[in-house]
Parts: sequence; C-alpha cells; structure tokens
Amino acid sequence: MMKYLIIFLCLFTADLSAQSTDRFFDLADDFFQQYVQNGKVKYAEIQQNPKALNELLAEAKKASVSSENPAEYKAFWINAYNLAVINGIVQNYPVASPLEIEGFFDKQKHSLGQKSLTLDQVEHDLLFGKFPDEARFHFVLVCAAKGCPEIIPAAYRPEILEDQLQKQTEAALNSLEFVKVRGDKLSLSELMKWYSDDFTRGGKTLIQYINQFRKVKLDKDLSVDFYKYNWDLNDF
Repeated sequence: MMKYLIIFLCLFTADLSAQSTDRFFDLADDFFQQYVQNGKVKYAEIQQNPKALNELLAEAKKASVSSENPAEYKAFWINAYNLAVINGIVQNYPVASPLEIEGFFDKQKHSLGQKSLTLDQVEHDLLFGKFPDEARFHFVLVCAAKGCPEIIPAAYRPEILEDQLQKQTEAALNSLEFVKVRGDKLSLSELMKWYSDDFTRGGKTLIQYINQFRKVKLDKDLSVDFYKYNWDLNDF
C-alpha cells in the first residue's frame, strides 16, 4: 500500500509542477510574439501597457521547477532570465544601454521561481551551475544589448527546447555579424572571450567549438581576435 501511495504522490507532484508552468509558457509565448520583432524589443510599448508583462512575471514568481525535469527547468529559467532583463529595462526606460543601470546584472533582485535572484545568479548558479556543459545557453540568454545573440519572438518550451537551442546557436555562429572572417583572421564576439572556458571544455579550441554548428567550416589555422561588444540597447 505504501509503495502505491509513494508512486501516486510522485505522479501528483509532477502533474502539479507541469500545471504550474504550462500557463507561464503560454503567456510567455504570447508576450514575446507581441513585443519582439527582428531581434529587438518594443520597450516603449511594454512600458505604456505593462499588463501582459506584470501578469507573466506573477506566473514566473510562483512557478516551481526542478532540475530533475531538465527540459522544463532549462526552458523556464531561460525565459525567466530574458523576461527579467526586459522588466529591468522597462522599469528604467528610456536608457541607451543596460550598463547605464547600476547593478543591473549583479545587484538588482527579481522574484522568479519562488526565489529572489539577480540575473547573474540565474545565469551562473541556476543554469550553468546545474548544466555546466551547456554552452548553448550563451546564445539564448539575451542581455538587452545589440551585441547579444538575437532574442526570438517566442518562448522557449520544454518539448522543443533542444531544437531551439540548436537553432539559435547555429544562427549566431553562422551569422556574418557574429563570426567575421577577413583573410587569415577570425574576429569573434567578446562574448566568446569572456566565456571561453565554457566553449573550450574537453580541450576544444574556439574554432573547433564553432565548427560544430557551421555550414561552412572555418580553417583551424585562422588567427583569432575579438571585436568590441556592442552594449547599445536592443530597442525596436
């Protein structure tokens, strides 16, 4: 009898967890479709009518996710990060860059997933802290700057997350704006310098990492440098 009770409780808890995030993912999908266009965010429109964002943040605040369900966990925290970034900009809009806002990444707290967290804590503790080998996070976490990989007009969802991670990484690493080849020189975003340890795990070079996602492979003997990151706001 006890065995069946334990099984029932596990199934019931899993069902409650799914219910706690289903509405969040649906609302997030609607929100991103409405307020993201061509990799830019309509901050002014959100500020003028914050109802959808506030409703979505309320769902994010009460949601409960566990890394024991990796797809749901990753999808939730990727969306939560991007929404917290948007909310942080909206609360201070107009600004020219997220760097104009003191403590934007490391001090300002956000109520997400029943926790109070900074953006850095979401990124480094909850995502990379749990999944240190998933360097593709860098291509879906959008920091409100033009130098970031583009934000998409959709929510990241557990059931298609693997395809979404792969697609966004391929989009960035095949982009002429993100990976620039001039003669025998390869210029990369400073993002790949700051987080080079994430991309070179297992002894890979940056070029070897990039070539996993490239349609046209890079010559392994190219000299590598890094172009200056564009911190201008990704404002529509």
